[in-house]
Amino acid sequence: MKIKIVCVGKIKENFYKEAIAEYSKRLSKFSSFSVIEVLDEKTDEKASQKENDLVLSKEGKRILEQIGNDDYVISLCIEGKQFSSVELSQKLSKIMLNGYSSIAFIIGGSLGLSGEVKERSDIKLSFSKMTFPHQLMRVILSEQIYRAFKIINNEPYHK
Repeated sequence: MKIKIVCVGKIKENFYKEAIAEYSKRLSKFSSFSVIEVLDEKTDEKASQKENDLVLSKEGKRILEQIGNDDYVISLCIEGKQFSSVELSQKLSKIMLNGYSSIAFIIGGSLGLSGEVKERSDIKLSFSKMTFPHQLMRVILSEQIYRAFKIINNEPYHK
């Protein structure tokens, strides 16, 4: 199984990088795991909706270039469905049983995801109604993917 997180922008803080590296190491027991960063567009806080739509479109094209035709795509969106950790593990297990060998998780930039990326998604997933920094979301997502594999393999993991 190949798991990849496709995300907009780079992580600057070492503590986030270290946490993701730790979960990547732990996940190597269960699957191939990678984080693919695509270039983010600079956007002015006072940008018009048209300018924001252009940013989303450019970032969306970069994201879509990293998604294979055979990837099962799970996009993180605030309007997505919320799962418990057990439910996420069951969903990932079902995806694998249905013959998918690659799952792409998508994390957008500060403006979210373009309509094209959302349309390509097989599932829209929400972790909360709250907003999290995108760098932190990569850590949280990595941990939940690791937790899901531990559950799938009936291995203990703290609750």
